[in-house]
Amino acid sequence: MIRVAIIGITGYAGVETARLVLNHPDYELTYAGGKSFAGRKLSDIYTNLRGITDIKCEEPNVDKIAAVADVAVTALPHGASMDFTVALVKKGLKVVDLSADFRYDNLGTYKKTYKLEHISPEINAQAVYGIPELFREKIKNATVVANPGCYPTCSVLGFAPLLKNKLIDPKTIIIDAASGVSGAGRKTELEYSFCECTENFLAYKVASHRHTSEIEEQFSSLYNQKIKLTFTPHLVPMKRGMMTTIYANLTSSKPASELIQMYKEFYKDEYFIRVMDEGVFPETKSVAGSNFVDIGLAVDQELNRVIVVSAIDNIGKGASGQAIQNLNLICGLDEKSGLTMSGLYL
Repeated sequence: MIRVAIIGITGYAGVETARLVLNHPDYELTYAGGKSFAGRKLSDIYTNLRGITDIKCEEPNVDKIAAVADVAVTALPHGASMDFTVALVKKGLKVVDLSADFRYDNLGTYKKTYKLEHISPEINAQAVYGIPELFREKIKNATVVANPGCYPTCSVLGFAPLLKNKLIDPKTIIIDAASGVSGAGRKTELEYSFCECTENFLAYKVASHRHTSEIEEQFSSLYNQKIKLTFTPHLVPMKRGMMTTIYANLTSSKPASELIQMYKEFYKDEYFIRVMDEGVFPETKSVAGSNFVDIGLAVDQELNRVIVVSAIDNIGKGASGQAIQNLNLICGLDEKSGLTMSGLYL
């Protein structure tokens, strides 16, 4: 069994990673790092784990982690995750990091976006952006995998075929995205309370969301040209699930049927990506609780504009599910292992 440590285990992404590890045939959860609940059983904090694990949360300690784990998943806030990731790498562990600390090639963009100075440009330069469908071979040999944000995962996978084939005008990209409330993390802030969220739909951080720069860097890399775009996130009154709707002008007139066939060819060997037939579009209930990505598209022929709709579970493929997929790759396992469950639907 491969021994796994999770640091930041009591957040939503941390405990979902723990749930997946505990149900995985090749992993053993040997360390639960959680400062706020140190000394308490994880199953007392998250009662769905009763009878499944008796592991106790501990205040994170690098030496202890290195002694009991082969690999680690860091699910701490930005900055704190960077400190632990660097320390664990120096102890010889491979790390999948769920924060933004290793996602950027351009550390100037990272500093501007997160107001943090990176403590290890050397390790950052070695980190691999963790979308297996695009960077699988690099991930297999990585010491640090930078697990992408949920909005970037949904956006990048939804638009990658068009970007790689240069079929759109990069100056015309607009992304409207919507996420379940769990995307904000396990907070007690007023705006995320039940009465504030239920029966409500709102845009937030308009023209200022920090995932914009991450999406732009990945889109630019795929297109091989600097791209700036408009990204607007929305909060949806549901627990988990995410949908992006991406618009751009086509460089030449193409029917939806041709683009769908191109998508199916692009993702033909990707188990977790399901490209919809013409006229069929994703729903969040089909992917919630899973590691799947559903993608559909249409073309507005009058405007010569493509509209791509993609859906994921923001906690699954948008965080913990993708973390396990990446962990499987760096551990030399079948990347589907422990992740083949369907969406919850209800």
